[in-house]
Amino acid sequence: MEVNKEVSIKGIVQGVGFRPFIYKLALDYKLNGYVRNNAYGVYVEVEGEAFEIEAFIQDIETKLPPLARIDALSVENGTVKKHKDFHIIESQHTHSNTAIVSPDIAICDKCLAEMNAQSNRRFKYPLINCTECGPRYSIISALPYDRKYTSMGKFTMCKNCQSEYENPLDRRYHAQPVSCYDCGPSIGLYDTNDNLLYEKNESIIEVAKLLKLGKIVAIKGIGGFHIVCDGSNEDAVENLRIRKKRSKKPLAVMLSNIDEIKKHTICNDKELELIESKERPIVIVEKKQSTSMAKNVAPDINKLGVMIAYTPLHHILFEHIDFPLVATSANRSGEPIYRTYAQIRDNLAEVVDAILDFDREIINAVDDSVVQVIDNKMQILRLGRGYAPLSIPLKQSNSKKVLAVGAQQKSAIALALTDAVVLSPYIGDLESIEAFEYFERTIETFKGFYELEPEKIICDKHPAYMSTRWTKEKSVFSVEIQHHYAHVLACMMEHQLNEKVLAFSFDGTGYGEDSTIWGSEVMICDLSTTKRIGHITPVPLLGSTLAIKEPRRMALCMLFECYGSQIEDKFKLELFSDFSSKDIELLYKVWEKRLNSPLTSSMGRLFDTVASLMGLLQISNYDGQSGLLLESMCTDVKALPFNYSIDDGVINIKPMIQEIVALVLDGTKEDIPDRFINTLVAIINDFSDLYPSLCVVLSGGVFQNKTLLERTVQQLKMKSRRYYMQEITPINDGGIALGQLTYSLYN
Repeated sequence: MEVNKEVSIKGIVQGVGFRPFIYKLALDYKLNGYVRNNAYGVYVEVEGEAFEIEAFIQDIETKLPPLARIDALSVENGTVKKHKDFHIIESQHTHSNTAIVSPDIAICDKCLAEMNAQSNRRFKYPLINCTECGPRYSIISALPYDRKYTSMGKFTMCKNCQSEYENPLDRRYHAQPVSCYDCGPSIGLYDTNDNLLYEKNESIIEVAKLLKLGKIVAIKGIGGFHIVCDGSNEDAVENLRIRKKRSKKPLAVMLSNIDEIKKHTICNDKELELIESKERPIVIVEKKQSTSMAKNVAPDINKLGVMIAYTPLHHILFEHIDFPLVATSANRSGEPIYRTYAQIRDNLAEVVDAILDFDREIINAVDDSVVQVIDNKMQILRLGRGYAPLSIPLKQSNSKKVLAVGAQQKSAIALALTDAVVLSPYIGDLESIEAFEYFERTIETFKGFYELEPEKIICDKHPAYMSTRWTKEKSVFSVEIQHHYAHVLACMMEHQLNEKVLAFSFDGTGYGEDSTIWGSEVMICDLSTTKRIGHITPVPLLGSTLAIKEPRRMALCMLFECYGSQIEDKFKLELFSDFSSKDIELLYKVWEKRLNSPLTSSMGRLFDTVASLMGLLQISNYDGQSGLLLESMCTDVKALPFNYSIDDGVINIKPMIQEIVALVLDGTKEDIPDRFINTLVAIINDFSDLYPSLCVVLSGGVFQNKTLLERTVQQLKMKSRRYYMQEITPINDGGIALGQLTYSLYN
């Protein structure tokens, strides 16, 4: 007996070849009806024998296209309409979009094979793509995901591309960026004065020649431009650092394939899996001591951020060079990644020697994702290309129209939809006009995607954060969520935890409930409440934000705390060479009277203190530098912790500081990094033992320190403790918006 079923599917099901997948399945099972995109995802009406439809639906759930993800599938009985065949119909557009935008994906093996086949009409075509790869989020202006709503709308398809686009059995059926030499965007090499130097693939060959000469070139990718140079040429790398004013911060490196990655790094299986994944993130791995990579790519540390070429253009370029490419985001310090030729020309003319561009517009800029592996799990350091926008399904339907605007550093926003929450790609630090404009543009983009006007905005408690100020200027109801609680809630949302947890929220800066700067928080939390039960003894942040940039100020403060005045005469520490006697005398008065020196219990500042006392770092060049330097020196997991005490939840670290000073003065400081990390692990263990029935949550930017987190996890496993850390959402401030949104959904 013939029946009719109406199937609604939500998730990542648009722009990923889902409708032709349904079409082929329906043909296989000899079913009639139709499939279409709508504002919620994909809708299917199907008629046939009941057992055939049951098998059809089972295959939908188990034989998905590579880029698809089903979050919800519902089936309802319909009225038999006697459909004559099965077909794909036009998308349905409504005023309530909840369809999930697909992230941009690296070139697939099928397209790569076609690009390298001389007989193929897209042989060496630098913008080849299909429904299984290529740009998505970066080219979308509105939903549903149809060509007219993308930056490819202005390109009229040739007959061959049109035929592929309209054939449900073709891999390029409704692949919105589909194009070829005859009808696609044009590529060209330009100087910084609007002069076209070379066209088409000749421009890629000329880029290779420039790179071999040590030149610096801006190359357009999927979500923005990279600034690239020869990663084996120390002079070229140093020139890039000087021009971009990036003296020490590690630079990411792009290589042609996994074999080239192995020449320069030591990777475990999980790291190799991520490097080769369809998302192609930058993966932080251990670098080999002996390598042809320029030492100044990642100075003073034993790690390297590597990625494999992820666009066809990159692959063609690597056919003409035999060295790794430094590939850093094209921007000025503190600004978002640039997405247009004009931005490069106007802002980086003194940095780059040439610009490789094509005229497929990047509508939504998106930076490369950065990840590392901890406990054989992925940890997101920067959520970007390949993974963002990130959607997390909700267990219960939501009717609240809520926007969360995140923090100040590593900004991102989050929206609540009916069946999911969506976290935007990394925006950046909201300290420049350009970054703040990007923040506002991202909000408008996501509001436009989902035709959602928020009825509530969630922000951080810090009154000076630009995101908080922006919120307060809006005539919309707003709620402030404490920074470290938001870190915890983000982890709880990712793992769908609805219970009381023991949380360790360690980072550099977060506005506390007592108006001081927190950052070493031990908390008992659930989805509605939080109680602070532990933290490091607060100390003055000498000179406020100056102390964040100058670890020597934090070290000096701790010396004042431990020894009082006249410390310069007592100890011959390297940090004193950066201060005159008058400086120390003045700073002692600042410390004593708490002048422009808010109290802080920041764990990040404690890392700075130790690095300064050891003579590793007196003035920071980039965020987290002290942690990376200390981590690079760790070798002994069994090193004894330093002394400390805990009194009513307050952690007294003065004994540790005194031991560290003694070791430095004795010239026996090699064990300090291991002992320091193990002290923090011991502190976490002490608090964990007090609450054996609670699962442990670990969040905050300090837990980007791989050594700290791995050793903490090792101890928790030994005690059979249930623990959670973020894997698919940023553990740093990039996850704050998700935590803010979580509170709003459950309260």
